[in-house]
Amino acid sequence: MTGTTTRTVEQENKELVAEFMEVFSGGEVDRILSYLDDSATWWVAGTLEGISGTKDKTEFGQMLGDLSALTVTGAITLTPQAWTAEGDRVAVETDSYAELRNGRVYDNHYHFVFEVRAGKIHRIKEYLDTEHTRAVFLAP
Repeated sequence: MTGTTTRTVEQENKELVAEFMEVFSGGEVDRILSYLDDSATWWVAGTLEGISGTKDKTEFGQMLGDLSALTVTGAITLTPQAWTAEGDRVAVETDSYAELRNGRVYDNHYHFVFEVRAGKIHRIKEYLDTEHTRAVFLAP
């Protein structure tokens, strides 16, 4: 035994997603997008105007910039709570937090599914409390 540890694909993918969430919490859109493959898509559950549905990398970056501009710190903090990784898929139960310039607090809960290919995030599915998102970001 040489003492070296072989990392599994699942461990590598989980580490990539954990790093992505940490960078996401910093709010730097270009850095966030650097983790995504050029053909990446981000899908959000529900019928939230301007938020739900499938977005390509460019559209996601625009949406993220728009949402971040509404927050006091310029970011939505993501805190992973529980992980499951298998093959190229990483599922993460996650909490979020942001104080908005309008005085509201965004404190949501998510289930994300990430697909990772060749060290980049290829696809994201985001399940969340859409009514909370609507009340905080979209309600007058």
